[in-house]
Amino acid sequence: MLSLFIWVPFLGVLLISVLPPSQVNRSRQIALALCSLVVVWSLVVASQFSLGDAALQFQESLPWIKNLGLSYQLGVDGLSLPLLVMNGVLTWVALYSGDAQIHRPKLFYSLILLLNGAVAGAFLSQNLLLFFLFYEFELIPLYLIIAIWGGAKRGYAATKFLIYTAISGVVILAAFFGLSLLSGSGSFDYGIVRDHDLSTTPQIALLVTLLIGFGIKIPIVPLHTWLPDAHVEAPTPASVLLAGVLLKLGTYGMLRFGLGLFPDAWEVLSPWIAGVAVVSVLYGSFAAIAQTDMKKIVAYSSVGHMGYVILAAAAATPLSLIGAIAQMVSHGLISALLFLLVGVVYTKTGTRDINVLRGLLNPERGLPLVGSLMVVGAMASAGIPGMVGFIAEFIVYRGSLPVFPVQTLLCMVGTALTAVYFLILINKVFFGRLPETLANLPRVRWHDRIPSVIVAVLVILLGLQPGWITRWSVSISKTLGIDSPSRTAMSWSIPSAPTADPPVASQFSAEAIEDFTPAPAVPAIDAASVSGRMPSMS
Repeated sequence: MLSLFIWVPFLGVLLISVLPPSQVNRSRQIALALCSLVVVWSLVVASQFSLGDAALQFQESLPWIKNLGLSYQLGVDGLSLPLLVMNGVLTWVALYSGDAQIHRPKLFYSLILLLNGAVAGAFLSQNLLLFFLFYEFELIPLYLIIAIWGGAKRGYAATKFLIYTAISGVVILAAFFGLSLLSGSGSFDYGIVRDHDLSTTPQIALLVTLLIGFGIKIPIVPLHTWLPDAHVEAPTPASVLLAGVLLKLGTYGMLRFGLGLFPDAWEVLSPWIAGVAVVSVLYGSFAAIAQTDMKKIVAYSSVGHMGYVILAAAAATPLSLIGAIAQMVSHGLISALLFLLVGVVYTKTGTRDINVLRGLLNPERGLPLVGSLMVVGAMASAGIPGMVGFIAEFIVYRGSLPVFPVQTLLCMVGTALTAVYFLILINKVFFGRLPETLANLPRVRWHDRIPSVIVAVLVILLGLQPGWITRWSVSISKTLGIDSPSRTAMSWSIPSAPTADPPVASQFSAEAIEDFTPAPAVPAIDAASVSGRMPSMS
C-alpha cells in the first residue's frame, strides 16, 4: 500500500524514458497523471488512517541486505502522514507550473518524479539505512534540475547545494552507525534501535551529530548559506519543492530521529535548541528585510519560519509537537505560493528587484491577480487570523510558552518582522505608479494562475479548518515515544511559574490533550481548538 508512493513515480520515469522523440511533450501529461494518482492515493490512506493510534500503520517489511542491517521497512503515522500528502500535492503543483516549452522535457519531468518518490521514501522509511538512502538520493535530481535549468549562476548554486547536502547525509550516517554500534543491537530498524539503554553522555554526542546533519537541511543559522543561492538560481518548480517539501526532511528527521531516539539528551540540550530557533527566526527576518531580490526575501523568510518548528520541537510538549507539524505544513504551502508568484512576476517583467518594480496591482496593465494572491501569501506568512500561518504559529507559541517563555516571546518578534518585510515588498512592487518600462505587461494565462490559486485556496481553507492538519497528530508524543512508560520521563521546568507543576511530556497522551489543564500562569486550551476549530484570541 505504502510502496505505491515510491514506485509509482519511479514507474513514471520508466514510461517517460521510452517515449519516442515525436512524443516527448507527453512526458508532462504522464507525470501529471501519475502524480494525480499519488495525491488520490494519499487521500485514501488518510481516510483509512486510525486517528489517535500512535503506532505505525499500513506497515510493510521485507528483508534486503541482512548483513548490513538494511531492510525495506515502511510505515506511516501522525508525523509523516501530513508531510506525505503535502509532498504529493506540491509535486503536482510543481509539475503543472513548469514551462510547457521547457527544453529536455523528458529529463526535467523524470527528475521531478524521482524527487517525489525519494522524498516519499524518506518520510515512510522505518529503517535508518533505508532513510539515509532516500535522503541522499533526493539530492541528485534537485542538483541536476538547478544545474541544467537554473539561472546564470546555476553551476555555483547547484554545486554548493550538493556539497552541503552531501555533508549533511554523511554526518547523519555517522550518527546512525554510532547508535547501532553503541547500542549493541547491530540493527538499523527504527523500532529496535529506539529501545536502546544508552546513558545520557553518548546520547548527547549522537544527538549533537544528528542536529548538525539535519540542521544543514532545515537549515539553521549559520548552516543556511546554501539555501538563498539555491533558491535564486533554481527554476520555479524546484523552488516550490525545495521550500515546500525538501526542507521538511530536516525537521522531520530532527523529530523522528533526534527527539524520538534520544529523549534524555534532548531534555539536556533543549534550551540550546530553543536558542538556535531564536537565532534562526531573528536572523532570517532581519536578513529578509535587507534584501532587494524577491526570491531572496522569500528564501530568508524560510530560514526564519523553520525556526518556529525548531522552537516547538525544543519544547517537546504534546501541543507544541502538534504545532511543529502544523507549521511544517503551513510553511510548505505558504512558501510554495510565494515562490510561484515570484516566478510569474519574473517571467512577465524580467526582474525580481523590488527597487525596479512598481505598480503591478494596476488592474488594466499590471498583474492584479498576482498582486492579490501575493497579499494573501504575505498575510498568511505574517500570521493573520483566518490563514493557515496563524493557527500553526498560535499552536507553536501556545505549546512552547510554558517551557521557554523568553525564547517564545523573542520568536514572536520574528512574526512582527515578517509583516515588516512583506509590507516593504508589497508596497514597493505592487503599489505606486506603473512605470512606462513595465506598461502593457503580457497577460497571465490561466495555466500560470491555476497552481497559485489552488495553493492560495488551501492556505485559506486550512486556516479556517485547522483540524484537517492537526487531527492526524494528536498522539504525536506517543508516536515519538516520549510519554511511553518504558522511557525515562522528560520533565521540564517553567521559569515563569516556579510554584506550579511543570508540564511533563511523558505524562501526556492523546486523552490528555483533550483535557489539557496547564499551570495557572498560562490560560487553558482544549483539543477542540486545536483539532476542530479556530482558537479564540480574546
